[in-house]
Amino acid sequence: MATAALHAHPARLRAANWLRTLAALAVLAGTVAFLMLLFGRTGERIALLMCVNVAAVVALAAFCGNTGIVSFGNGAFMALGAYLSGILTMPAALQRSALPDLPLWLAGHELALWGALPFVLLAGLAFALLTGSAISRLVGPSAAIATLGLLIIVHSIGVSAREFTRGSQTFYGVPRITELVYVLVAAMIFILIARLYRESRWGLFVRAVRDDEDAATALGISPRRARLVAWTLSGTLATVAGALYGHILGAFSPASFYLGLVFAHVVMMIVGGMSSVGGAVVGVVAVTLLQNAVRNLEGGITLGGISLPEVFGLTTVALGIAILLVIWLRPQGLVGGFELAPGADARLLERISGTARDAPAPRPVSTETLQARDLSKAFAGVQAVAGASFDVPAGRITGLIGPNGAGKSTLVNLITCQYTADAGSAEIGGTRLTGLARHRIIENRVARSFQNLRLFSGLTAFENVLVAALAAGYRRDQANAIALRELEAFDLADIAAMRAENLPYGARKRLEIARALAQDPAILLLDEPAAGMNPSETSDLADRLIRIREDRNIGILLIDHDLRFVNRLCSHIVVMNRGQKIAEGSPEEVRANTAVVEAYIGRGRAARAADTDPAQQKAIAT
Repeated sequence: MATAALHAHPARLRAANWLRTLAALAVLAGTVAFLMLLFGRTGERIALLMCVNVAAVVALAAFCGNTGIVSFGNGAFMALGAYLSGILTMPAALQRSALPDLPLWLAGHELALWGALPFVLLAGLAFALLTGSAISRLVGPSAAIATLGLLIIVHSIGVSAREFTRGSQTFYGVPRITELVYVLVAAMIFILIARLYRESRWGLFVRAVRDDEDAATALGISPRRARLVAWTLSGTLATVAGALYGHILGAFSPASFYLGLVFAHVVMMIVGGMSSVGGAVVGVVAVTLLQNAVRNLEGGITLGGISLPEVFGLTTVALGIAILLVIWLRPQGLVGGFELAPGADARLLERISGTARDAPAPRPVSTETLQARDLSKAFAGVQAVAGASFDVPAGRITGLIGPNGAGKSTLVNLITCQYTADAGSAEIGGTRLTGLARHRIIENRVARSFQNLRLFSGLTAFENVLVAALAAGYRRDQANAIALRELEAFDLADIAAMRAENLPYGARKRLEIARALAQDPAILLLDEPAAGMNPSETSDLADRLIRIREDRNIGILLIDHDLRFVNRLCSHIVVMNRGQKIAEGSPEEVRANTAVVEAYIGRGRAARAADTDPAQQKAIAT
């Protein structure tokens, strides 16, 4: 769809975006109506539990789906919410007999459920911040194990804290929720909150971290902070969902929030698709219907005159089979990575169409120079970079070349604090970059690309560039316009709605540069941007980089093995070999340097070339 068409129908495009959210709400409401019509009061009870499970699984997916980390800690938050709300709402007379040792500051409040929920929410928020300060530091299996440890710890505390929970005995006297409408509305609110978060600045940040933490950090995103925000939201929502669950049960124990419940919620999330809010809803609906169908078989059933015996635990077995089948046949879940509703690009179109204003003009580029001074780095005794010094001034494309293993990419990683330098420093405008946290490098307007493509594969092309603009501090409307501007500059606007993993190789290389430029850098570090491109694509990229340098006056440090590409673009070249700078100067001076020729073709061939005619010698050197 052309850009003009996107701007022509903003109302229709915004409606298309909200259609996916409405579709998730419709699935939930339709299933509730179906259960009530088909099963009456029994169906209402099933729907009641289904709605609270939707709230709990949506809360779980707010963390798991956006971070890619499977969490088992939701049961801990639900237990906190259920017990705290139960204590605050329990009739005072009953509380004195059931919890005689309850501290005075918690006793005798006898609040209504809606009066207790704000306190439950605040408690969940505080507990999420406390636990998230540690868990947000972890990734992958380590984080998953930590959340399981949290569940075990909270369960053990629940069993031992008898004065608060009655230990392993049943905690009774909690006022029950019997009105389906309240829980249905709560589940819908949870869906809206989760959708708004997923599309928010922090939702995009944490999804970028999920796909490639190093690339997200280079854009200026703090991975730990992004995961903490996701964990805090998820934990707070789960605490409220736990309060609702406790009031539906009316009586419960610590075991009610332990492995059985957590396992069921993880299955629901994975079956539906943990990457989307709609997937969480579909997963709960599908597993709820499966559970109730199988539960009727547990007590035995007669089919065609054949009596089947009772099978204890058949529901758990069915859940296990369901998750195995989904992982095998559809790893992304029933819904997959996109939200429900027609038009996978609706979210993208709404953003672009809502951008009525032009992109802000690039910030003025100062005349300051990026300076590398005596940078050194060794790995296990191997000197990758040894005392490298050079300048990258604004308004000039500086080449950095050398044979494979010369230390070029390592040098860029030292400048951007991807690696910690053993010695030396990098500065720009009097600010020392060396020693800064990696996500703070962009504050000094130094952006980069990577030697190997580091795009956010789960995001669209537009979202990849949008994340960069947001991370640079632009408002949402400005970031939308900047993202569209950069996509158009690299002829990517027509495929902006495609996920990055589905783009052709050349488009992905251009997208990575567009993403870096969306941060409005003063210095741009490009690590082999033309690698893998055909000659036509390489020539086109050279034209675009020349225009960027002329139009924006930014400084570019260009690393590439295509010497014709480098010679065409660069007026100044730095040459490295075996971690050391061996030459520096204009392309003509570098080509005439004996050390450079030896580094590329070997000393023996260089000596033989010295005896040949000048034309052949020049051909070898270039």
